[in-house]
Amino acid sequence: MYDAIILGAGGAGLMCAAVAGQRGLSVLVLDHAETPGEKIRISGGGRCNFTNLHATPANFLSANPRFCISALSRYTPRDFITLVEAHGIAWHEKTLGQLFCDGSARQIVQMLLDECAKGGVALRFGESITGVVHDDSGFRVDTQAGHYQAGQLVVATGGLSIPKIGATDFGHRLARQFGLNVIPTRPGLVPLTFAPDLLKDLAPLAGLSVPQVEAVAGKGRFREALLFTHRGLSGPAILQISSYWREGEAIALNLAPDTDVFAALKAARVANPRQEFATALGAWLPKRLAQMLAAEDAMRRLADLNDSRLRATADLVRNWRLVPVGSEGYRTAEVTLGGVDTDDLSSQTLAAKAVPGLYFIGEVVDVSGHLGGYNFQWAWASAQAAGKALHKAA
Repeated sequence: MYDAIILGAGGAGLMCAAVAGQRGLSVLVLDHAETPGEKIRISGGGRCNFTNLHATPANFLSANPRFCISALSRYTPRDFITLVEAHGIAWHEKTLGQLFCDGSARQIVQMLLDECAKGGVALRFGESITGVVHDDSGFRVDTQAGHYQAGQLVVATGGLSIPKIGATDFGHRLARQFGLNVIPTRPGLVPLTFAPDLLKDLAPLAGLSVPQVEAVAGKGRFREALLFTHRGLSGPAILQISSYWREGEAIALNLAPDTDVFAALKAARVANPRQEFATALGAWLPKRLAQMLAAEDAMRRLADLNDSRLRATADLVRNWRLVPVGSEGYRTAEVTLGGVDTDDLSSQTLAAKAVPGLYFIGEVVDVSGHLGGYNFQWAWASAQAAGKALHKAA
C-alpha cells in the first residue's frame, strides 16, 4: 500500500514522484517501458531542450488558456535551472531562450532518478498495466506482474506523439473511465505535407532551408527557419504554426520579412538593369527558390520587367500562400494537442474535481506548449503542483 502511485516514468511522472517522495510520502512509479525518460533522452537532438527562459502562459495552447497560469507561476524556468545546477549539469542557451545540456539529455534523466532516490521512490519499469480500479480504499493498479494499491493515483502517461518510444492513449482512456472529458487530440509541432500536384512543383526545393521566414496559420505567427522536404514543409517556423493550422486552411509565408521587396527590386532595376530577375531575387532568397518564384521570367533582365511584374513577385515573396493536405502525424509530432479537459481538473493541484485522489499531469492534459523547451516546463510545473498536493494516507 502506497500513499501514491504514479503512472508514467517520463519527465512529469519522475518529477512528481521526486517531489512527493522527498515530502515523506511512499511513492511507486509504474511504466510499461523498460527504460525511463525516453522522450527526454531523444529531445533536443540528444541534448534535451529542458526549458525556456521566456516561458509564460502565452506560450501554451489549451481550450482554457488560463488554466496553466497557476502551475507555471509557482514553478519557473529559474527553479528548474537551480535544480540542474545543483546536480552539476552544464547548460547553454541557444536562440530564443532555449536551454540545452552541454553534454547529454541522459543527464536530465539521471538527475530525476537521483531525485527520486532521495525520496525513496519505488520504480517498476517494463510492467504493462492491465486495469485500474477505484473504491473507498483508494486505487488498485493491476499489471501483468502483480497488484499495487494507493490512496492516490497520478496519471503522467503522456500523449500520442512518437509512438515508436511507447506513446499510447492510455491516459485518455483512463480519464474517460473515470468520467472526465477528453478534448479531441491531434498532432502538434509537426511537419506539414502537401498533395502530389503541389509536391511535384516543389520537388526541386527538397532539402533547401531559408534561415528566417514569418509563417502564419490561424492565430499563430512565428519568425524562424523554414525547411523544404520531400513531403512538404518543416523547420521551426512550420512546426510552430502546425499547432494552429487546421485542415483545409492555407498557411502564409513571408520569405523576406525585413525587406520591402518591391522597392528593393525597383532600386535594383535602376542600379543594374541588365541583372537577371532570379539573380536579383537571390539577394534575399536561396537560388533555387528565387528561380521558382521568378518562374518564366527568371532569366529575363530587370530592365525588361515592368512595375506590375515586379510587384506581383514581391507580393508572392511577402505572402506565399500554400494549402497543406495534412501533417506527418504522431509519428514525428513533438507534442499532442488536446487531452484531458482542464475544466475537469483543479488548476492549483491538477486533481480531478469529481474523483478524489486522482491527478493528471504533463502532456496527457489539454495544455500544449510552443517549440523550444516549453512543454518540458509544463511537465515540471504541473508535476510540482501535483507532487506538493499529494498527502500521506490517514
